[in-house]
Amino acid sequence: MGTSRPTRFLTGMEPAKHFKFCPRCGHQRSKGVGTSPLRCGACGFLYYFNPTIAVAGFIFAPDGRALFIRRAKEPAKGKLAVPGGFVDVGESAEEALRRETREEVNVELADLSYLCSHVNSYDYGGVTYPVLDLFFTALAVQTNEAKALDGVESIQWLDPQAVNLDEMAFTSIRSALGFLRKSGKPDVSRRQNS
Repeated sequence: MGTSRPTRFLTGMEPAKHFKFCPRCGHQRSKGVGTSPLRCGACGFLYYFNPTIAVAGFIFAPDGRALFIRRAKEPAKGKLAVPGGFVDVGESAEEALRRETREEVNVELADLSYLCSHVNSYDYGGVTYPVLDLFFTALAVQTNEAKALDGVESIQWLDPQAVNLDEMAFTSIRSALGFLRKSGKPDVSRRQNS
């Protein structure tokens, strides 16, 4: 396994810089000590800062349109995205996407399928978190139940081929949408809108 890392995503993404003291022994950290992993020179405590895992889904209606949300909160307030969020401890990526989709837009998913992954960063509370976004495609079980809920200003069913990439909230979503456009949409003809 290679050790090269994309430096464009490491610059400024050093959660360890927020730790002035060792979380185990309380010893003040020395300046210039590496930030990933965080190492304590006093007690030997070692902590790796790995990326946070997030999921997002291109959720299709029977007519081939996909569900897009307009974000109600920062970062990227007012921009377009797709339903998704962070994976909780003890959840699989698929479980997290199903939960996040219910919480954000009240939609149940069928025929969940992995699409691609992209690196991302997420600025929140003065910390820039390195994120690995996992993208999926899925079919909406019921489109008429969809509504804007947690963190969502509004929803729209749009043709993914026609969405303006500049309106997307994050570069990872732009990349995944580009990948989706090249790979084609899932076959929605076999599902009926209930």
